[in-house]
Amino acid sequence: MQLTVSEIARRLDAELVGDGAAVITGVASVRGAEPGDIAFVSEARYMADAAKTRASALIVGREWSAPSVCALLKVEHPAAAFALVAKWFAPPEPEFPPGVHPTAVVSPEAALGADVHVGPLSVIEAGAVIGDRSIVGAQCYIGHGVRIGKDCRLFPQVSIREHCVLGDRVWIHNGTVIGSDGFGYDVDKQGVRTKQPQIGIVSIADDVEIGANVTVDRARFGRTRIGKGVKIDNLVQIAHNVIIGDHAVIVAQVGISGSSIIGPHAILAGQVGVAGHLEVGAGAVVGAQSGVTKDVPPKAYVIGFPATPQKEMARQYATLARLPDLRERLLALQKRLDQLEARLG
Repeated sequence: MQLTVSEIARRLDAELVGDGAAVITGVASVRGAEPGDIAFVSEARYMADAAKTRASALIVGREWSAPSVCALLKVEHPAAAFALVAKWFAPPEPEFPPGVHPTAVVSPEAALGADVHVGPLSVIEAGAVIGDRSIVGAQCYIGHGVRIGKDCRLFPQVSIREHCVLGDRVWIHNGTVIGSDGFGYDVDKQGVRTKQPQIGIVSIADDVEIGANVTVDRARFGRTRIGKGVKIDNLVQIAHNVIIGDHAVIVAQVGISGSSIIGPHAILAGQVGVAGHLEVGAGAVVGAQSGVTKDVPPKAYVIGFPATPQKEMARQYATLARLPDLRERLLALQKRLDQLEARLG
């Protein structure tokens, strides 16, 4: 694929500043770009990188005013525009023709919709139903009674345990396990733990994407529920009976304890931990590495451990930074007090 900067500007309805004749052959980051690449800058903090980039063109916001060493394409939403350009230059998607690979094992009591692909060494158990045009990659396991909607894609080595339900257009990446048993045990006076039956399911709504090596536990009873449009990054643990509202975002290495509720459009940044039976309100943001130990109100922005409103935590951090100076002043005052007391007898 080769496109001139002018052609890209036309396709994006962008304002072109600079050489429109330059030929673009690929996409790259602003720091890693070489001549022939197009990159994007969405925030002013990257101005220094933009000033020394080797890219032939940059996609920037309409308000961008910094000097440039290459052509600029000014648009309303640089990240979205760059994502579109990246699709143009991306290698073609691999094809997954309809049919069942000879090494796959599909129960005669399973039902496959039209144009379903089942990859090598996958297993589909009795009672499973897979919707039209869905793709089951190599070495996947689809348990008894699982229901998968239309146009879903399971990448290699995904496991969907018995009776779990997936909506339409659900993408699940490599190594993820949906419907593993929740972590539930009774403990007696001697400290011996006996497993509690985990008889619920996991229910995943339409247009959800789940990253690699995620675990979503089945409910002890009822269902663990992932709402419509939710996006979950890699290495996330979601415990039994958790409810995640529509269009929430769960970033890498988050852990959500049992029976907690994450509201619609909430964002949990990387390595957040949420204790059990709590609620993170709709539209709330929990900053990276925070520990949620009590309910978070809707639209709040909390950080730290325990998770605290951002402005209050910022004051605490500022105070912590001053502690060495405050300690020296306190020691000096103590010394002066000791000298004063010595003079007064």
